[in-house]
Amino acid sequence: MEIGLLFMMALKKVQIINNTVDFNESKDNHLSIQLSLDGFSFCVIDKNTNEVNLIKHISFEKSSSTPEKHLKNVEIVFKTEDVLNKRYNSVNVSHVNDLSTLVPKPLFDPNHINSYIKYSSKTYKNDYIVYDEIENHDMFNVFIPFVNINNFLLEKFGSFEYKHFSSILIENLLNTYKFSERPHLFVDLHNDHFEIVAIANNKLVLYNSFRYKTEEDFIYYILFTAEQLNFNPEKFELVLSGSVVKDDTYYKIAYNYVRNISLLENRSKYTFCDSFNEEIKREYYTLLNQY
Repeated sequence: MEIGLLFMMALKKVQIINNTVDFNESKDNHLSIQLSLDGFSFCVIDKNTNEVNLIKHISFEKSSSTPEKHLKNVEIVFKTEDVLNKRYNSVNVSHVNDLSTLVPKPLFDPNHINSYIKYSSKTYKNDYIVYDEIENHDMFNVFIPFVNINNFLLEKFGSFEYKHFSSILIENLLNTYKFSERPHLFVDLHNDHFEIVAIANNKLVLYNSFRYKTEEDFIYYILFTAEQLNFNPEKFELVLSGSVVKDDTYYKIAYNYVRNISLLENRSKYTFCDSFNEEIKREYYTLLNQY
C-alpha cells in the first residue's frame, strides 16, 4: 500500500465471517456492495444455500470530499480486501447519498429526469442522472450515482446492477409492512444522517433524509415529521434500524417522546451463521436486503 494514502483508510472496521467457508470457491456466490462517501460495506451470499457468509464494513477516516478522493479510497479497499477480487456469479451495488427524489408513476417521464432532481438537490450540467423503479408501488426514484466508482467497478466485474440505497430501504419496508394497520415511522440511523420512511394505510406517505449532530437534532426531526403527517405520538409506531441499540442515547431520547418504539426485526430471506447477531443485521439492513 502507498504510504501517502494511509490517512484515508479506516479507523473502524467491522467484519463477521463464516470461517467454515472457502471464499476461493466463489463461482456460486453473490457480492453486494454499498458505497458512501465515508465508508464501504460489502457482503457475500452463497446462492445455493441462501446463506450470508461474510459481511464487512470499512469506514474512511475522513469523508471523501471530492470524487477523486472517493475513488482513491475505494481503490485502496480493493487492494487490501482479497475477497473483493474473486470472481462472482453476480454483483450488485447501492449508492448512499442524499442526491435522490421520488416521483409518482403517473407524473414520471424518463425524458425529463433532470428536471425532477434539480428541485431537491444541487446539480451540475455534467451530472449523470438515472432512476430506479420501486416495483409494485407506482413510483420511481431519480438519483445521481457515484459515476467514477461505477466505472471502476465495471472494470473489475464486467457487469453489475446498481440502485440508490433508499430504493432498497423503501421497497423492503413497504413489502414487509404493507398489511400493518398502524401508521409507522421507520428511522434508519447512520453516522451523520438518517432516513425517515413513513407508511400509513399500506402506502408510502413520506421519505426524507436528515443531517444531524446531536440526539436533540435526531428527536426534533422525528417529532417534526410526525406532526406534519398528523401522526399521533401516542399511536404511531416508531421503528429504528441502522446504528442503534436499546441502551444508546438515540433510542433513549426517542423512548421518552414516543409511546410505541421498537428496533427493526430481522425478517431476512437469508440464513446466517451464529456470528451474525441481531445488531449487525439491523445495522446493515439495506446491504443485506439489496439482493
